[in-house]
Amino acid sequence: MQQITKFQSQYCSNLDIKRICSFDYELIDGKTHALYHQSPRFLYVRKGKAKFMVDTELYEVGKNCLVSILPWDCTEVIEVEEPLQYEIIKYNYEVVANMLHAIVVENAEELPVLKKLEETPVIVLPEAAIKEMDILFSKIREEAGIESVMEKTEYENYHEIQVCTLVAQIITAFCREIDRSRVIPKVLAETGDPRALILRYIYMHLSNKITLDKLSKQFYMSKSSISKYIMEKTGLSFNELLNEMRVTKTINYLLYTDFTLEELASIVGYVDAAHISKVFSARMDDKIGHYRKTYGKALHAGKIREKRQEYKIVEYILRNFSEDLTAQSVAEHFQISLMELNRSLLMQVEKNFYDFLNLTRINKASEYLIETDMEITDIAIGVGYNTVKTFRRNFVQLRHMTPSQFRSKVSLQE
Repeated sequence: MQQITKFQSQYCSNLDIKRICSFDYELIDGKTHALYHQSPRFLYVRKGKAKFMVDTELYEVGKNCLVSILPWDCTEVIEVEEPLQYEIIKYNYEVVANMLHAIVVENAEELPVLKKLEETPVIVLPEAAIKEMDILFSKIREEAGIESVMEKTEYENYHEIQVCTLVAQIITAFCREIDRSRVIPKVLAETGDPRALILRYIYMHLSNKITLDKLSKQFYMSKSSISKYIMEKTGLSFNELLNEMRVTKTINYLLYTDFTLEELASIVGYVDAAHISKVFSARMDDKIGHYRKTYGKALHAGKIREKRQEYKIVEYILRNFSEDLTAQSVAEHFQISLMELNRSLLMQVEKNFYDFLNLTRINKASEYLIETDMEITDIAIGVGYNTVKTFRRNFVQLRHMTPSQFRSKVSLQE
């Protein structure tokens, strides 16, 4: 019988669930079971050597390696040559991601910051970068205290600003090292099981009302195969896992925003406010209003109106992608500038308008190619392209094969 993969807590701290960052020391001296992480973290390896799996890739990590683990990444230590001693910083993903998106103007030619951490989760720090990372980790330790010895229970004014700024500096340094190609070579010649990405995909797309049918088309697997995999890995049904993830994300918004329950329902994928209240109460044994009153901080109260519109923009494109949409027309519809439109999309889907529109259209075209006998010309027009030539070019860029090759090679896995 396959062992169920454990979940780590969604909180950064076991001492105070309102904390947005914590620091501690940890040691791994043997193989571990697979583990899903609900909160992101950085591991700064000080000593040791081990083979470390992050989702589908296996890395050899050792002294001066920095590992980035994002929400619902799955990790497993496959082999330990020397015990791993490392410092660990856990942080609240929603708070830090929103802060980064608010201050970073993404270059359309480059990967968004958090996307870089997803695609390259392990780097080795050169001598020039070690001192900087030592200082950043030391400052977070001083600010947050050491979690395992309950070193700090009270904090100075502006604590949240300070720790968020320091985490952002770590992310900045990490991305710069990626740009300089200082990455750890993968141990495996081939990637691991691609199904390991399913849980992270679900978490990142909760607001899109994720369903088994959508997952089936995204991963080219049957709905029964996906359900079976989720049950084997988590011990939960698909709907139970959805509720687990939604409650985790809901907690972050309850703690740090003033979103209404109706707004939260739309953002996290619930039907309405009554639905979110029912699921939350069943999972947390506490009424949602009482929980917010007890723990809430509302760090981003001034951004609620902007945030609401960002979700509406994504929803509008997803519903109207087959129409003759342009960046200008969508910007005018929402009475914002082109720069504000792309900024909003980069914050929500980490893509500018045209990249997101093309991805949405090609995803729908892929469904038609697998599930129907429609002519390629009809598919191209049906998903919003004016010419087959434009459709083919965009399809090849995203799928690395022509639509005809895709139709003949790709099928749903049972």
